[in-house]
Amino acid sequence: MDTIIEVADLVKKYGELTAVKGISFSVERGEIFGFLGPNGAGKTTTINILCTLLGPTAGSAVLDGYDVVKEREAVRESIGLVFQDPSLDDRLTARENLEFHAHVYRIPKEERDKRMDEVLEMVELVDRQDDWVETFSGGMKRRLEIARGLLHYPKVLFLDEPTIGLDPQTRNSIWEYIHELKKQHDITIFLTTHYMDEAENCTRIAVIDYGEIVALDSPEALKNQVGGDVVKITTEDDAKAERILIDDFGVEMIQDRECLCFEVESGESFIPRFIRDFPVSINSISLRRPTLDDVFLKLTGHEIRPEGADDLAALRTFARAHRASRR
Repeated sequence: MDTIIEVADLVKKYGELTAVKGISFSVERGEIFGFLGPNGAGKTTTINILCTLLGPTAGSAVLDGYDVVKEREAVRESIGLVFQDPSLDDRLTARENLEFHAHVYRIPKEERDKRMDEVLEMVELVDRQDDWVETFSGGMKRRLEIARGLLHYPKVLFLDEPTIGLDPQTRNSIWEYIHELKKQHDITIFLTTHYMDEAENCTRIAVIDYGEIVALDSPEALKNQVGGDVVKITTEDDAKAERILIDDFGVEMIQDRECLCFEVESGESFIPRFIRDFPVSINSISLRRPTLDDVFLKLTGHEIRPEGADDLAALRTFARAHRASRR
């Protein structure tokens, strides 16, 4: 396949702190690539290096054939960004927001109208292009932000938590659009999210924790790493029950703060025998197929946490620097 992002032995240090510890990965052209990790894991630092906001301490990163350190301007021409928080000007119309972005990216005047018409039609906002953005719903604003990110024909579109704060119906609608975008255009999507169900939309997922990539594969392959069905139980004595599960039943526990959680093969046949033979009284029991939440817990030993203000601040800093560099 055609690789559009290549990261090799990337290191980023802040004094004594090593935020990124020699990670390597690649992203193929046209795929939806998910980057998952809790706050402080190195995820945002890596993305900021790819977006030319930060320079690496060691290692290399190439985007669309351009070195992110030596060819920063060419990299910036190749990427589009959709931020987690709304970054549109509510006091402008949809078209005026696009016109401002076209000016920042120095899109030739003779091409601006054509490109704005294209992206507005792509996100089905032609009929609302002259309305104030303050009248838009959350989903409409997100669609306009995606349109703005595509205005300069980027090769890679970075989506930072693209559906956070949206209702489930609107989230599904946005994802239908993203899939259609991938299908019809030669766009690579680089996604950050803490929604595990959203990560299911990715072609591949990289899980990063404490500055290291602990897994990289398709969602299905990652779930297969969990092994079997996931059983959750509560008992009259969870400490005793856990010792018995490990010593006598030989199961591998999955960290869970609310109950005892472990995986087994053929859960439906396991549960009747387990209830009959287990020596500790069981208060509740449930069975389900593995999810990406289970994968993350097993790989990292903790639950994923939402993005914090520090991550948003870093991306906003990049936006300001990016715009200033084009004036």
